[in-house]
Amino acid sequence: MLSDDEILLMETILESGSLSRAAAALGRAPSTVSYTLRQIEGRFDALLFDRRRYRLQLTPAGVLLVREATRLRDDMHRLTRRVAQVAKGWEDRLAIVTDELIEFESLLPVIQDFDALGSGVSLRLTHEVLGGTWEALADGRADLVIGATNEPPAGVGLQWRELGEMGWVYAVSPRHPLAAAAQPLSAEAMRGHRAVVVADTSRRSDGRAYGHRAGQATLAVPSMRAKIAAQRAGLGVGWLPEHRVASLLQRGDLVALQVAVPREPNRLYAAWRQSDGRALAWWLKRLDDTRWCQRLVDGLDAYA
Repeated sequence: MLSDDEILLMETILESGSLSRAAAALGRAPSTVSYTLRQIEGRFDALLFDRRRYRLQLTPAGVLLVREATRLRDDMHRLTRRVAQVAKGWEDRLAIVTDELIEFESLLPVIQDFDALGSGVSLRLTHEVLGGTWEALADGRADLVIGATNEPPAGVGLQWRELGEMGWVYAVSPRHPLAAAAQPLSAEAMRGHRAVVVADTSRRSDGRAYGHRAGQATLAVPSMRAKIAAQRAGLGVGWLPEHRVASLLQRGDLVALQVAVPREPNRLYAAWRQSDGRALAWWLKRLDDTRWCQRLVDGLDAYA
């Protein structure tokens, strides 16, 4: 394959369009540049530059060689950095899965602080819903999960800590028929209207769902943001995170209703598998910040 100097020579020839100009740019004699190019062409038994035109241009074989040699060089440089990074105790990559209840914007300041470390660790952030969050950790698709609901599943060797409790409000559009119903709402009254639910992303089961009753029609949507939008549009009813819809309630875009059996708050968790990696340890240290954890649980009022 080509050395770094040989790649630079070929790139300089291509950019300048001539051997003499390339030699001047590299501070070499034109005869040296010409000889080196002939050596490379002889090594690969291929004509790499078309010399019939005023400006030298790469032949198809030359294009392939420069492209692939550059890719391999860059890959080797990246590999060298990654090996040094891992040797210093940093992971190559950290996969973080948040439950859909956690808003990505809440993570931005912490991601910025992590980037400032210059660790070289690649972050991969995705989200799951309900059972899919725990499943991602159990299956090895996540190194850390944030905002998982309910207690951790037994027997999967996880470590975890509580983040806090998320409160809920039963809310509907003021145009929805249930907004005019007598309160507190009975279970029968609630069952008579379609519930909007966020679809569980579990791959192993039919998944769990909250906020609707047996026999109640449902509209499954992909995110909490979509659920809020659907209920705001009068497409269904259901429980919403109290802090995230505070301004919609204040403006009257949603109406909070009293129910006969209130919903208990959900306890949210962070969980991980034991690791000696410095990146995971750094994120766990940030989770010691109770104020940040509370902001994660409360969420951001994107409608304020």
